[in-house]
Amino acid sequence: MTFKHHIDFVKHRKKFYFSSLAIIVIGLIFLLVSGMNYGVDFKAGTSLDITVGQAVDSAKAEQIFKNAGVEPAVSTIGGESGDRLSVRFDDILSEETVKKIKDEFVSVYGDKVSQEVNTVTPDMAIEQRNKAIIAIGIASLAICLYVTIRFEWRFAIASIIAILHDAFMVIAFFSIFRFEVNLPFMAAVLTTIGYSINDKIVIFDRVRENLRFAKLKSSEDVAKLLNDSIWQTMSRNINTVLTVLIAAVCLFIFGSPAIKLFALAKIIGLTSGAYSSICIAGPLWYYFKNKSLGSKKKAAA
Repeated sequence: MTFKHHIDFVKHRKKFYFSSLAIIVIGLIFLLVSGMNYGVDFKAGTSLDITVGQAVDSAKAEQIFKNAGVEPAVSTIGGESGDRLSVRFDDILSEETVKKIKDEFVSVYGDKVSQEVNTVTPDMAIEQRNKAIIAIGIASLAICLYVTIRFEWRFAIASIIAILHDAFMVIAFFSIFRFEVNLPFMAAVLTTIGYSINDKIVIFDRVRENLRFAKLKSSEDVAKLLNDSIWQTMSRNINTVLTVLIAAVCLFIFGSPAIKLFALAKIIGLTSGAYSSICIAGPLWYYFKNKSLGSKKKAAA
């Protein structure tokens, strides 16, 4: 099954470039001004997951923390019946303070209260942040190497630029809206890169097949070949993206608070990956191919 042509992606490429550039510039401004909202994984502090066995009353919880002499930086209520409270503190809490918090909850909600504690020291936070960046860098380089070996350099460069576009889109949205950045966020960026390159390889594989039988004499021929290739693979790309996107949306709606931001990052990354495969990577390949076509004409003249 193939779709009929409705949009000339090459003709409207400058509009796509401008839209992406606008979001990237806004994201860069927010990154430079306020940076990322790092969670406990990448910033020293303590996080508590408290389950009380009944619906949590936010006013009572706030009073409990006041009684314990602490004030959480972030507090969210989750669980199937709203019985779970996830809180994050920018400071490292002592064992006495953690015990005092639990005792205060037990006095209000009874003996069913359970508590999970996660403490990250400054050294651990820096180490985890560095390792996460290295992991993303290695994965990106490996993917770039794979595309370079499998395809010609024009496909590789277009894919690399589009992958960087997708990864930064996720980072930009999290920076603009001040969503918390933690290890699940990094996992979402890595999987975004993987799904993103899959979309691009599907399209570029069809472009390469069509190139075998094409006689490219002008930029119009290159544009037609690219548009044909995109529309021939449109149904496969849409089905693939929708399948994963539905799962990510379900995780975001029905998942626990701990996984919601991971699902949100996946939704942004999948959407950006599908968009960039068609509107960024394809037109970029057209630009490089058109330039080489012009060079051959000059050489022949």
